Amino acid sequence: MWSKREEIDYALQRRNTLRSLRGRTRSLTRAEACDADPMLIRAALNHGEPHPVDCPVCGSSQTVVLNYTFGDQLGQYSGRIKSSVELDEMQNEFGEFKVCVVEVCHVCGWNHMIRSYLLGDGVRRKPPRRRKTVEDIYG
Repeated sequence: MWSKREEIDYALQRRNTLRSLRGRTRSLTRAEACDADPMLIRAALNHGEPHPVDCPVCGSSQTVVLNYTFGDQLGQYSGRIKSSVELDEMQNEFGEFKVCVVEVCHVCGWNHMIRSYLLGDGVRRKPPRRRKTVEDIYG
């Protein structure tokens, strides 16, 4: 992605969480570390992209990553999950938006944000026109 900037890697926080789970003091239980919301698990099953790293808690190879997008210029589409292909297209269509990459294991419920970064071409644009959604129609 040519416009990737301001990348933040959360590897140290991830490592600290895993150390708290496995360490001598064990200040964190497995239930506290593997606390994925059911909606996050559902999103991982349906929209996740394969992650080359196995789950650090249960060792499952079914770990996936989700790319959440946020930004004023996205309008009502802020907070949606996008694939890597869609992100490549979006960086040419929007001035600036944030991507949060979350790894999720739907076997044990492990989830952790692994990185975040900004994408976009830098040209300020108005958000797209609001369209009616199912939620607007049925409440």
